[in-house]
Amino acid sequence: MTESDQGAAGAAPAQTEADSTPEFSLQSVYLKDCSFEAPKGPRVDGEWNPQISLDLNTAAETISPELREVVLTISVAAKNGENTAFLVEVKQAGVFGVRNLNEADYRRAVAAVAPGVLFPYARAVVSQLVSQGGFPQMLLPPVNFDALFARSLADAQQKALNS
Repeated sequence: MTESDQGAAGAAPAQTEADSTPEFSLQSVYLKDCSFEAPKGPRVDGEWNPQISLDLNTAAETISPELREVVLTISVAAKNGENTAFLVEVKQAGVFGVRNLNEADYRRAVAAVAPGVLFPYARAVVSQLVSQGGFPQMLLPPVNFDALFARSLADAQQKALNS
C-alpha cells in the first residue's frame, strides 16, 4: 500500500506541471466561407498566361478563455491581359486550444503556427474551385508563415523606431 501512496503523491506534482505547460492544439478545421467568380467562365481571349495576385490574411477571435478561432483568408485573382479570368476567396478556419502561452508565444502561434496548419486545407479548396470553374489546376506555392511573421515583427519595430 505504501507504493500506491507514493505513486499518488508523485502524480500530484506531475498534474500541476501539466497544468502550467504551454499548449496550442488543433481542435477542429472547417471551411468558413468561400467564393469563386469567373466573369466569362473558362473562355479566355488569346493565350492563357495569367498574372496571379495572392493575398493572405489571418484573424483570431476568442471563443472561450482556452479556445481561439483562427481564420486564414486567401484571395487569388487571375488576370489574363486586362481581363479578370477568376477571383477566388477562401476562409479556412480552425479552433485551437490555448493554455499558458505568454504574449509573444501567443502572437507567434496565431500568426505563424495556425496559418501553417490551415494553409494546406485552404490550398486544396482553392485548387478544387479553380478546377471546377474550368480553368487549369492551380497549386499555390508553399508559404513560410514563420518568415512572414518575423518580417512583420521587424517592420513593426522599424515603425516604432521611426516614430
